[in-house]
Amino acid sequence: MAYSIPLFNLNFDEREALAAYDTIQSGWISTGPKNEELEKMFVDMWHVGYAVSVTNCTAALHICCIVCDLGPGDEVLVPSLTFAASVNCIRYAGATPVFCDIIGPEHINIDPKEIEKKITHKTKAIVVVHMAGFPAQMDEIMAISRKHNLKVIEDACHGPLSEYKDRKLGTIGDCAAFSFFSNKNISTGEGGMFITNNEEMAKKARLLRSHGMTTMSYQRASGHATTYDILELGYNYRMDDIRAAIAIEQLKKLPTDLETRIKVRQRYVENLSKVKGVVVPFADNKEFVSNYIMPVVLAEGDASYRDAIRDKIHVAGIQTSVHYPAVHRFSIYKGFCAELPQTDFVTDHEITLPMYAALTMDQVDSVCSVLESVIK
Repeated sequence: MAYSIPLFNLNFDEREALAAYDTIQSGWISTGPKNEELEKMFVDMWHVGYAVSVTNCTAALHICCIVCDLGPGDEVLVPSLTFAASVNCIRYAGATPVFCDIIGPEHINIDPKEIEKKITHKTKAIVVVHMAGFPAQMDEIMAISRKHNLKVIEDACHGPLSEYKDRKLGTIGDCAAFSFFSNKNISTGEGGMFITNNEEMAKKARLLRSHGMTTMSYQRASGHATTYDILELGYNYRMDDIRAAIAIEQLKKLPTDLETRIKVRQRYVENLSKVKGVVVPFADNKEFVSNYIMPVVLAEGDASYRDAIRDKIHVAGIQTSVHYPAVHRFSIYKGFCAELPQTDFVTDHEITLPMYAALTMDQVDSVCSVLESVIK
């Protein structure tokens, strides 16, 4: 079905095409100088010590778990209202995910009180997901982590350049992961970034990214090394220079794109505050955020009612989505018992509306008008 107002709009133009073309013309397309340039941009823009480019956010999350020394017998606290990769990475490392509830429809991030309640002698880390690019309650979470000597991994794939009390998301915990998937704020199709302020974690991440090798092909081809050793059981998590070149152009556009998204969200919040039966998560947020998606939560009904609402919105030519089906409900996680009433409510009542910088105010008004009329 072709939508007159799609959920997402790819922010590409001739700059991305030219960047990819120039990289191909350079003769070096695997991990090399463009990856180094992209990593340097992350270090500078995030004011963080180290950045390591990888194939995708899942790889970055997996590396986060390894450098935090997670393994069999360890428990890791994690929200269920997230994409499955946030949880899968814990199991890749051999550890056990323990699901924590969210605060509620008004704040759909992990609840610090839930974290405190579910800590055991086996708990070793917390995975924090900054939903829609809005910060979790990091002061409380970091205080809990210090009290119980827990590592904190930030899944910041929704929040490039989002802030929490003047700090960039991803720079508050021990390490963090970002995504360059096709519908993210920074888009390369596939790709991701690991960041940290811990030098030892960064060194290990760089080894793990490329088979545990002490040098990479580009270093040897450019004469900076002639041989290598293998120090870790690593992976092939390298990102190629073609995607890195595209990511560089995307990163240049990002600040302006985010400023425009703020105006789009403001229009949404203004309109939806008048619509009975709709809750806008993070409506009171005052931080600078990425506004990756525009989630709303229906106050009434059930999942079938929500789905019927979505179907009628689609008939009007407006695309929607759901973020997310709760992970603890998937067949593979049914053995990980969890009582998550707030998560269950939101996952059955959430609708993701179109969000991107190219949305006009008239289009936002149209989306809100259709939603209101369908609910009535």
